[in-house]
Amino acid sequence: MRIDPIQLKPKQRLFHDYKYNFENVKDKFSYEPGDPEAWEKRLQFLQGQTYQRSNLSEVLKEMNERWGAPESTLDNIERLKDENATVVIAGQQAGLLTGPLYTVHKIISVLQLAKKKEAELGKPVLPVFWIAGEDHDFDEINHIMVNSHGRMKKMAISQEPDRKASVSDIKIDQRAGEEWLKQIFSEIDETEYTGDFYQQTLRLLEQSESYSDFFAQLVYLLFPDEGLVVMDAHRPEVRKLESAYFTSMIKHNAEIAHRVFSSIQLNAQEGYETVLESEAEDAHLFYHHEGERVLLTREKDGSFRGKQNEFLLSEQELLEIAEHHPECLSNNVVSRPLMQDFLFPVLAFIGGPGEINYWSVLKPGFEAVGLQMPPVLPRLSFTLVDRKAEQELKHFHVEPQEAVQFGTGEKKMRWIASKSAPPIPQLSAQVKEEIERIHKPLREKSAELGPDLEGLADKNLHYIYQHVDYLEKRMAKTLEEKYEKEVTQFNELDLLLHPAGGLQERMWSILPWVNQQGTDVFQRLNQHLLTFDQDHYVVYV
Repeated sequence: MRIDPIQLKPKQRLFHDYKYNFENVKDKFSYEPGDPEAWEKRLQFLQGQTYQRSNLSEVLKEMNERWGAPESTLDNIERLKDENATVVIAGQQAGLLTGPLYTVHKIISVLQLAKKKEAELGKPVLPVFWIAGEDHDFDEINHIMVNSHGRMKKMAISQEPDRKASVSDIKIDQRAGEEWLKQIFSEIDETEYTGDFYQQTLRLLEQSESYSDFFAQLVYLLFPDEGLVVMDAHRPEVRKLESAYFTSMIKHNAEIAHRVFSSIQLNAQEGYETVLESEAEDAHLFYHHEGERVLLTREKDGSFRGKQNEFLLSEQELLEIAEHHPECLSNNVVSRPLMQDFLFPVLAFIGGPGEINYWSVLKPGFEAVGLQMPPVLPRLSFTLVDRKAEQELKHFHVEPQEAVQFGTGEKKMRWIASKSAPPIPQLSAQVKEEIERIHKPLREKSAELGPDLEGLADKNLHYIYQHVDYLEKRMAKTLEEKYEKEVTQFNELDLLLHPAGGLQERMWSILPWVNQQGTDVFQRLNQHLLTFDQDHYVVYV
């Protein structure tokens, strides 16, 4: 396995400034990750906070033992009881087969940073992955994308929940799950690893009650020895630990909402993209009502109602729910980072570009409940390249950076054009120049005879150009047919390295890579020393 860093400048302005012009956004964050003193400052802040370390450890131990977590994980859970222990944390929804590749990239990022910071600080730093099991958007997690005959095809499980429930509350339909596994494995070529991986995933499916269970067990199949601690945030045992924290967020609800709303407006005024939509009356909490997860909004009198007027609760009623039935509450995109910091001694949070964008408005929300936003680091980003693709890149003289950032479409057209002497576009341009020269006297004479004829002559030249363009396209198509094999190779490279005009990690899943390389492929990637100051890595497997 060879890993080469490449430059890949972010398209989003805020994320670009965060990485390269931090001075422009430093007021939006509590720490500059590149500041060597930031980590000691963060440690000092955490040492002044109190955490339910023992209770949290017991909850994590029970949860992870059910998932068959390795001893290294259970050891780290025990280490969390140490008053000096901190965590590096990231999270994601419980996608089928872990969802898009960037999920395992987040996990690798957490493992890498935790190991690095423990060595530097001389104190326990544990890697934690937070499953957002409370999320109820089933359509986001119920599928993977598969390369099927040269195009990416969405393959979703046939199960359709009958209510708007949290993912961790949805019991997996075993028959639908087995059928889905058969379908996705039928789309890949059989290798020496295919049979074992299929049987392993089928076994994990059978052992899972929820989609979060299936996700967690698969993560431990991919990362069995790294000490990663996985937590399903929606488990009732976790909610019990969060009771006092929900109370704090309810009491400071108006302040959190107004401050975050003001931050969003400021970002917009400064020309930054807004990925988080929020209003000043949003409560940023969900209430689980009659089996469905309902977003709360805050009324002027301080009461709370369902977003669609499903119910009305006074502040006191909501506080009593937080105290006696915290399992009926859950967090949204604004309150989840706060709850994360209440629950864990977070040394650092790792997120993708979109997450860092919305975290940029959360600093006042942290401060409203007496917290301090942790250092925020962008996750590591990878593009995986197999042997066949590597050979084709070399054969066609395509730079990996160009293919990853822009795709191979333009390179393909230039390659096809080079097979004609002179190249068809050059020949077409020469013909147009000659036509323009020959046609010029007609346009000049038409102009003398009146504006109507002048316009008609211009249109006539335009029509002639259109005919030349049509002929150029037909000639190019004939060349493409002649070099069909090479065109297919270019298209396959584009689909692999720049699918749908974006990064591989946002569309491809772990399936083809585990099928080619075995379940330890990401574990082997994690064994390399990776730094967070690189834009992107190309991994040759």
